[in-house]
Amino acid sequence: MRKNIKITAAAAATAALAFGLTACGTSSDPDTKSGTGAKADTSKALVVAASPTPHADILGFVEKNLAKKAGLKLEVKEFTDYVLPNTATETGQVDANFFQHQPYLDDFNKKNNTHLVSVGTVHLEPLGLYSKKVKDLKDIKAGQTVAVPNDTTNEGRALQLLAENGLITLKDGVGTSAKLSDITDKKGLEFKELEAATVPRALDDVDAAVINGNYAIEADLKPAKDSLVLEKADGNPYANIIAVKKGNEKDARVQKLVKLLHSDEVKKFIEDTYQGSVVPAFGTAAKS
Repeated sequence: MRKNIKITAAAAATAALAFGLTACGTSSDPDTKSGTGAKADTSKALVVAASPTPHADILGFVEKNLAKKAGLKLEVKEFTDYVLPNTATETGQVDANFFQHQPYLDDFNKKNNTHLVSVGTVHLEPLGLYSKKVKDLKDIKAGQTVAVPNDTTNEGRALQLLAENGLITLKDGVGTSAKLSDITDKKGLEFKELEAATVPRALDDVDAAVINGNYAIEADLKPAKDSLVLEKADGNPYANIIAVKKGNEKDARVQKLVKLLHSDEVKKFIEDTYQGSVVPAFGTAAKS
């Protein structure tokens, strides 16, 4: 049975403290110590932390239409931030998560000494530039303010999108690790750095905003239709992944889930439901 539990960003501080204490301690429960080689109980539900849209929606389709036939019990816990799903996976509170791309996971592991790995890519959510004040990219002028996500990988990704479309100029070679300090020509624009989840709510207060695909959809924006410019899918390293703690990659339940997520049924569901705002990325290797 699918169980949706929405966990808000307001709980992040408490969870982060709990994570710190748990990560530094020990446990005699093998289920909370991923990577020990303990065999998972395949009769138990696979608990997956996921962002509400489109991640939990895709998992919900799998649970409703495919999981029972495959002998998989699936439980989905919805999270509305980019920290708790990883800390919960690291500590064994959930078995896997589905909300992030590989560059974000790599950066998170490095900064938090976590040990999470991808077991497969699922889809791409093209990042886009949106505005309630201008109708065309050429209408963005000096003196206007653009909001961007403030986490390392998504800010770099946002700045690359702006640079590729002539709104700013970046230092040579900075790639997706670009920061505001790497802008060599702002062309008169001002920037506001915000947590990714809150950027859509800032649209009334800024002239334009670079918004992650999942948060755009949650805000009732249609990326393929409403964005001023949208990230290209070809060769994009930001395919969203299923992640587990290292050592749990061969959990039979995880392998079943990945197989189902890579099915023709899920591909059709994504294409029919999101109409280009979310793109299947099965078999696409995420680059770090």
